[in-house]
Amino acid sequence: MLSAIFTFRYAFITWPALFLPVLIGLMVEFPGQIWWLGPVAVLCLASVLQGLRDLTQTRHAVLRNYPVAAHLRFILESIRPEMRQYFFEGDKDGMPFARDKRAIVYQRAKQDLDKRPFGTQYDVYQEQYEWLHHSIAPKEAQPHDALRTLVGADSRQPYSASLLNISAMSYGALSANAIRALNKGAKAGGFFHDTGEGGVSPYHREHGGDLVWELGSGYFGARAIDGGFDPAKFTDTATDPQIKMVELKLSQGAKPGHGGVLPAAKVTEEIARIRHVPMGQDCVSPASHAVFSTPVGLLEFVARMRDLSGGKPAGFKLCIGHPWEFMAICKAMVATGITPDFIVVDGKEGGTGAAPLEFMDHVGMPLRDGLSFVHNALIGIGVRERVRIGASGKITSAFDMARVMALGADWCNSARGFMFAVGCIQAQSCHTGECPTGVATQDPLRQRAIVVPDKAERVASYQRNTLHALAELVAAAGLTHPALRPS
Repeated sequence: MLSAIFTFRYAFITWPALFLPVLIGLMVEFPGQIWWLGPVAVLCLASVLQGLRDLTQTRHAVLRNYPVAAHLRFILESIRPEMRQYFFEGDKDGMPFARDKRAIVYQRAKQDLDKRPFGTQYDVYQEQYEWLHHSIAPKEAQPHDALRTLVGADSRQPYSASLLNISAMSYGALSANAIRALNKGAKAGGFFHDTGEGGVSPYHREHGGDLVWELGSGYFGARAIDGGFDPAKFTDTATDPQIKMVELKLSQGAKPGHGGVLPAAKVTEEIARIRHVPMGQDCVSPASHAVFSTPVGLLEFVARMRDLSGGKPAGFKLCIGHPWEFMAICKAMVATGITPDFIVVDGKEGGTGAAPLEFMDHVGMPLRDGLSFVHNALIGIGVRERVRIGASGKITSAFDMARVMALGADWCNSARGFMFAVGCIQAQSCHTGECPTGVATQDPLRQRAIVVPDKAERVASYQRNTLHALAELVAAAGLTHPALRPS
């Protein structure tokens, strides 16, 4: 037993415990003459006390066997993401976004040089390598501000949408300054900013950028006292001229089929006012909608949203799950004659919503599969020309856009791309409230890091330069339209 106590496992208790009386004796014998005795004695005492605490605690087995020393494991584990990103990550292997994917956003946002030397780093003969066929007779690139698509042509207030817009991210998930910067950038660049399901906050309205109001199963911003849908509240917000389209969220790629709860402790007075929820109660987003339960009911509700908004384009967003469920929606379109003005297909690779690991990794259809399915299904029932399709899910570059537009998308939404433009460094601490750049936090001290005018300019620059790159790509392919249709 005695020999075990003096092994390395307990060295940070036993040796300091032995040295402590010696140090105290020297301090008594030579008071004030050896300056370092006091600090060393304090360190020894702290090590002994921490070791005794580790030995008796019951939560961590490794601390009971390696008191004090095992704390080094927790320290290294806590800085593992930073170590990997700064020292070990290659240009192509970072996750979820590789270093060069992040770098291209930063460079375009800052108006820095976005070119690369010495050829591609990809193995062009590996499986799943993707490329774009070019033409020996390339076209002239279109100006970026000409790359738009008309949504809701048959509605009373059709909207001309840019081909790259800000995807759904709520105030609450993002900080006030991040929302301000995104919307000010959208205003400057002439593209839209999706509010996310958390409602239309004052920060969305502050700079006047175009908004798409997303309404989820919690009906935040149009919520009745019983948690259902209040048409009067919806009309009051949806008829605001700043809101250009209204979008019903059925599911999101990060966690399709999963609801959410904002605990009562986090429901501030401001959030309660924005979402029309009571203080002191959990704020619940159910997994499914309460106001309809059938495909026909869904389409009727979308048509109702269009009417209540004053004739603005109305549609829905979903991540494809069971294919037959979307086919049932298509069947309902044929039976009722009701079609949404747009459908946003969110791929399961979408990731701005914190989610259980099982949902994040294994639930929902990836964007390219879901998008192709929706595009072909709408062609099959003869409504594709009336229904525009938006695509979202890990889109940051012009090639990402060209790929999904070749599969049928009319426009693209990006969430994390615009987060990078605002300053996100992929620290992956969004769910902790401790975002190091102030993007995904409600901490007022952290979010002051975002200087709104500067970040707004970066948001607009990133969008503009990415569209310019897209125009050059499709021109090189001998085409004039980003949907890769021949001229």
